[in-house]
Amino acid sequence: MGETKDGSGRRIGRRSLIVGGAAAVLGTGAVLAHDELSRLWYRVPGVERPRVKGAVDYRGARWVAASSANFRWADRPDDYAIDMVVVHVTQGSFDSAVQVFQDPEHGAASHYIVGQDGRIAQMIRELDVAYHAGNRDYNERSIGIEHAGFVDRPQDLTDAMYAASARLTAGICRRYGIPVDREHIIGHVEVPGTDHTDPGPHWDWERYLKLVRQARTASEA
Repeated sequence: MGETKDGSGRRIGRRSLIVGGAAAVLGTGAVLAHDELSRLWYRVPGVERPRVKGAVDYRGARWVAASSANFRWADRPDDYAIDMVVVHVTQGSFDSAVQVFQDPEHGAASHYIVGQDGRIAQMIRELDVAYHAGNRDYNERSIGIEHAGFVDRPQDLTDAMYAASARLTAGICRRYGIPVDREHIIGHVEVPGTDHTDPGPHWDWERYLKLVRQARTASEA
């Protein structure tokens, strides 16, 4: 196929050409159609946004890939705006959470797992939609962070975990302009329609948000 350019001489990518042409055929409502087709593009079999294998969005994380059955390829924030962080507790160990998220039969996974020792694994890229919240709208607009431990064991929520998670969340909030408050940083229990109770009564929200704000301020200094 030869090179295609618009009226100003700029190159038009294959994706733009196909999506734009399809929207034009629809006539009325073409702008809306273009937006919807753009969202659908990365769901076409065999098509995904170019990415570097093993790359992470947070430099303190180690890449460990989740099963592709537990998330959806996407192009966030271009197709879905990211405006929320959802805090989870795994109800298990760090290693068991990794194992579950790599199981294609599980049907769910979060973007990150934070261990009690402060280590962080990234299992899904932030540009992709993880199946972590149990609510499609919340999945599409949020980043999910799991914390290894049990909701009824306050000793599992260690200082190292809080500090590492706060730095991670601060970076997410900075990247996407997310306010550091309880409207935009929420627990899984607060997602509409969920039957989960995490992060549980022992999660110290006041402490956590304070640490997130401190980490964000330090990164901007």
